[in-house]
Amino acid sequence: MPDASAPAIPDRPGFATALAYWFRLGCLSFGGPAGQIAMMQHDLVDGRRWIGQRAFLRGLSFATLLPGPEATQLAIYIGWRLHGTAGGIAAGALFVLPGMACMLALSWLAAAHGETGFVGAIFDGLKPVVVAIVGHAVWRIGRKALGGWPPAALAAAAFVAIHLLGVGFPWVVVAAAGIGWLSTLGGRESPFAGGAHGAAVDGDEVPHFAALPPNASRRFAGLSIVFAVLWAIPVGAVLWAMGTRPFLDIADLFTKAAFVTFGGAYAVLPYVADAAVRVYAWLSPAEMLNGLALAETTPGPLILVLQYVGFFAGWNTAASDPLLPAAMGALLASYVTFLPSFFFILAAAPYIEGLHENRAASAALGAITAAVVGVVLNLAVFLGTAVFMGSSGRIDLAAVAVAAVALFALVRFGTAIHWLVFAGAAYGLARWIIGL
Repeated sequence: MPDASAPAIPDRPGFATALAYWFRLGCLSFGGPAGQIAMMQHDLVDGRRWIGQRAFLRGLSFATLLPGPEATQLAIYIGWRLHGTAGGIAAGALFVLPGMACMLALSWLAAAHGETGFVGAIFDGLKPVVVAIVGHAVWRIGRKALGGWPPAALAAAAFVAIHLLGVGFPWVVVAAAGIGWLSTLGGRESPFAGGAHGAAVDGDEVPHFAALPPNASRRFAGLSIVFAVLWAIPVGAVLWAMGTRPFLDIADLFTKAAFVTFGGAYAVLPYVADAAVRVYAWLSPAEMLNGLALAETTPGPLILVLQYVGFFAGWNTAASDPLLPAAMGALLASYVTFLPSFFFILAAAPYIEGLHENRAASAALGAITAAVVGVVLNLAVFLGTAVFMGSSGRIDLAAVAVAAVALFALVRFGTAIHWLVFAGAAYGLARWIIGL
């Protein structure tokens, strides 16, 4: 039953009507976070008028400031406004579930048949396109976040720390936040504040961070206990039923990732890819590329690529029939990845209307965003090396050319990502047919 804590909304739809919309959105939400947010703006603000423009923007601003997928968190917030806690849970779940189902099927296809025949050829064609997509993300974020030398220097330091020194992504986030906060001491204007106002990964402007009022502490503590239980019981059940390997590592890695994904999926991918490929050896760099390509073609948030990693963790460590461990690994990865998003929104949603500005937190967020440029550049180098050098150790000029054309199409013409993915698949299939 919807709770009474949600504010009254004119023309509020019935609960069943809202459920039907959220499921439809989950099935059609291609195009990444920017496209998904635009769909909600068109449908819910301009069309159905379920939420006002100012309330929509406040929810978007708050969701963008949080770690995790901002479009998913915006859907949770709107669902809460419409039908309270039950509405928020339903909106977030239905927004994600169709993409989860698609990714589960595609993960099986990649694991069982990814190295054979035309399936492998399609993946080969997708890989240089994925490198171009990540390169475009570096350009897009950097253009907004690196206004002046301090943000640029911080981005360079983040790249060196991760790529050359092996510093973990969470520590880079903590250090960047500390630098941003320190830059405001003494009442100074922070050089990182501009990054927090216009440097969201997917092109949405981010206003100042707003802190919760003191009277939220009791409610926050109660919800923290509830969500800790919601994390512990399913994770414990999986460990009891399936054993600890690799499921304890899956729960640990993706829970930590969920709390440091400032900047979206592109920011956390280097952290997850390094752990999954180098530390745990769950999959190869080429398989990681395949997962990112699949995530670009499915509905729902791009961060569903983490479900793919969880699938391969179960598949490649199974002692016998790998399908059940792989499916369990995929579902566990998605569960611990998205659960914090519900916690963040439901804990703070009732207080968004009365939030006040916080200069230090705004500067900290801007510094994190600047560091994310270096983090995503590291991802581009990691993936580019795997694609362009190939197994022979020689540069694959055809792959370089395909990546260059795809990057030009993104930068110059703003070509939709899913069309480039389809073009890359067609290119790979054509090369296989003619025997190249």
